Amino acid sequence: MKILIVCSINSGKIAPFIAEQADFLKRAGCRVDFFTVEGKGIKGYLQNRKKLVGKIADFQPDIVHAHYGLSGLLANMQRRIPVVTTYHGSDINNAKILRFSKIAIFLSNFNIFVSEKNILTAKVKKNYALLPCGVDTEIFFPLKNKNEIRRKLNLEAEKQYVLFSSSFDNAVKNYDLAQKSVGKLKNTTLLELKGRTRTEVALLLNAVDCALLTSFTEGSPQFIKEAMACNCPIVSVDAGDVRSNLERVENCYVTDTYNSEEITLCLQKVFAANKRTNGQEKIIELCLDNKLVVNNLIEIYENILNE
Repeated sequence: MKILIVCSINSGKIAPFIAEQADFLKRAGCRVDFFTVEGKGIKGYLQNRKKLVGKIADFQPDIVHAHYGLSGLLANMQRRIPVVTTYHGSDINNAKILRFSKIAIFLSNFNIFVSEKNILTAKVKKNYALLPCGVDTEIFFPLKNKNEIRRKLNLEAEKQYVLFSSSFDNAVKNYDLAQKSVGKLKNTTLLELKGRTRTEVALLLNAVDCALLTSFTEGSPQFIKEAMACNCPIVSVDAGDVRSNLERVENCYVTDTYNSEEITLCLQKVFAANKRTNGQEKIIELCLDNKLVVNNLIEIYENILNE
């Protein structure tokens, strides 16, 4: 089976969760190629139509799989090859983009949503599935000897470290709330998740005392699932599917409000417990290992081709 993946490269690279899903598709025997979109906004995306049609003619895919709503709309500007579109959250939670995502939903042969909340917001009723992106558990898994990992990362053994979910300048991730919450704690440093390799992210999640997510909106945040896979304690606001994913996961807290005092209190509870979690066990229970997710994805492709 030949799969052409359509996605943005505006950040300078393909999003890791898309690249990792593609890698597991290859491992499962699919031939995979990428069409990467350069350009922002609806005009920027649709200006890529001619190049995409040329890529399709050259690669001759069985399925075009678009990631995010604007990529889905672009992919559907041709009607010869079936299109599957995955919506990751920002394309549903942003009202300006949602109107274009709804067109992609209507045109796509099948739609994939990463959270139940996004399905409800999009008001989709047919040809869809709930299928969050999975975690590469060959990279993200629990490690022992936290102090040794800290030495490798040049982190102090006696300090408390909190890992923020993204770069500090990513507005939707709400750094101000994270900084205010962590700033109330002594001997505690908030680390930025920026410019790190996937292996370094996994090491950080094994080295820090807590992972923190304060985003205004989310779909199914990879950061949370990767932290779970490393058995890292988590404090998060109730965004996307975080609450359902963390249900019955030890030493993790989901706040009901965007209140810094409440988040600080949750961080204090995590530090006081001083223990790792059973997050990886929950990842397996939820079938969020990339191998299992890709098996479900291939089944979706096959059903479309057999219609």
